[in-house]
Amino acid sequence: MCKAHKVAVLPGDGIGPEIMDAALKVLTAAGRKEGETFEFKHALIGGAAIDATGNPLPEETLDICKASDSVLLAAIGGYKWDTLPAAQRPERGLLGLRAGLNAFANLRPAIVPRQLADSSPLKKEIVEGVDILIVRELVGGIYFGQPRGFGTNEKGDRIGFNTDVYSEPEVERIARVAFEAAQKRQKRLCSVEKSNVLEVSQLWKEVVIRVAKDYPDVELSHMYIDNAAMQLLRNPKYFDVVVTGNIFGDILSDEASMLAGSLGMLPSASISGSGPGIFEPVHGSAPDIAGQDLANPMAMVMSAAMMCRYDLKIPKVADRLEAAVDQALDQGLRTKDLWKEGTTLVKCSELGNKLVELV
Repeated sequence: MCKAHKVAVLPGDGIGPEIMDAALKVLTAAGRKEGETFEFKHALIGGAAIDATGNPLPEETLDICKASDSVLLAAIGGYKWDTLPAAQRPERGLLGLRAGLNAFANLRPAIVPRQLADSSPLKKEIVEGVDILIVRELVGGIYFGQPRGFGTNEKGDRIGFNTDVYSEPEVERIARVAFEAAQKRQKRLCSVEKSNVLEVSQLWKEVVIRVAKDYPDVELSHMYIDNAAMQLLRNPKYFDVVVTGNIFGDILSDEASMLAGSLGMLPSASISGSGPGIFEPVHGSAPDIAGQDLANPMAMVMSAAMMCRYDLKIPKVADRLEAAVDQALDQGLRTKDLWKEGTTLVKCSELGNKLVELV
């Protein structure tokens, strides 16, 4: 028996505990089939942590994550905490976790399963076969000596410059992550920025072009953010890997997530390259359906698959998880977000139990 993989488990808020419970059962079953075991250590983050400790990221939680091989996170936030000061909101827990683990690159696949092409708000012929990976810079840093945050102008007015600001090394490291990802796919990389307007985007483009010389097998293209947002709906199959900054990446990845018809299908990974990564669904905590067993656990299961592939280096377990989701879709099993006439409506827990059988 191999040594157990140490996984920090952060169920978070809203539907988080429900989808996490399902995913852990499926992950454990898939691991057992491949002779892999897991040591799960639960910890608080987000609203749940605020309620228990007053802090969205308790020091104990960060210590548990740093001591783990990987981090599995469900969802954070909710209406309950929206009136808190910005520095005390649940989202600060996620930002602090990313910073504490030096997670600088966010990988967001946008894949339209063949079984769900009819569920997309776009025409089937547009979305069928779409398989995009968006590589988003998470951290940013200092550009021309100006830090992120707030300041004042010459009149004393408070101004914000908490936009995407990068140093050359930060652009280079995210570009290399994207080029290396493209090498493993269709060898096409599109860099998205706004260099016709933003000075920081000019730096971004210059660095990406320079890094491209080290990856001659990858075809590099460039696109302004406004055009990229349009093309993502007009011709999404044009894209293979997209690399962009934090704000642009947030916009594009959320737009891309709806190509499949539901946020409940898509995972994400935030990686550091030197320590544990953070693996989570792209959707939120959905407090309106929390506790009702209505959530879709598939994105959580697929996030566990990404964890197995990227952090834990057990691709056969990842294959089992992905295959189980594919078979469940083939069998017409759908949670409320994806149900339509002719398919079978199932609860979150029921789908989790079925996935355990299928791995």
